[in-house]
Amino acid sequence: MDITELLGRLVNAQIHIGPGITWREIIGNGFGIASALLGMVRRVAAWPIGIIGNVLLFTVFLGATFGTPQDLNLWGQAGRQVFFAIVSVYGWVKWYRFRNRLANQNTAGDAGQNVAVQPRWANRWERLQLIIGAVVLWVVFYFALRALGSWGPASDAWILTGSILATYGMARGWTEFWLIWIAVDAVGVPLLFSAGYYPSAIMYIVYAVIVIVGFVSWLRIQRREVPRADVPKAEPVATK
Repeated sequence: MDITELLGRLVNAQIHIGPGITWREIIGNGFGIASALLGMVRRVAAWPIGIIGNVLLFTVFLGATFGTPQDLNLWGQAGRQVFFAIVSVYGWVKWYRFRNRLANQNTAGDAGQNVAVQPRWANRWERLQLIIGAVVLWVVFYFALRALGSWGPASDAWILTGSILATYGMARGWTEFWLIWIAVDAVGVPLLFSAGYYPSAIMYIVYAVIVIVGFVSWLRIQRREVPRADVPKAEPVATK
């Protein structure tokens, strides 16, 4: 058996339950949950681990293209994996720099020097950015996904939009990003169950629990770790 054939078997390996479940979907979602847990405790590793999951799930949600048992192309779900990876690079760099500045200044707080972000509420201008971004992105993605023939374009567009905004908010350290994820999960669970992507739908339910715990955790951290003068502050945002 050559390497190409071996890789082909690994990529197409599946559990024969219902229409079939690929191991790619299970493992990709496992990386997604690991990334969420690491994000909750503010570790830089959340970003590269999340990217690995993005790559695997991209092939899963283009089922008609990459030959999954569901044989459906959820372009919004696949597209968000691409945007995840792009925004994750930004978050990776931002958290890495924050952690290094904190370590160099020797200002470790209760969570230690490995923390990579200081949670805070977004200010009014930043919240306005989220609202405008939500409206504009949803409209653009809805028409794009409908043109591509995505299954459930309205829901798919919101999941893609919310995922981008939540990931960007996480990179910036805005506590609101957990709330955006809850709104994404509320739409994602019924959509994925309807499409037959059962591991991903179950992952969304598990992820919703993690999101609630993460939101409470970041609130407590935010109240406990009052930013001091020697701790790197959030970047100023210019207002017009």
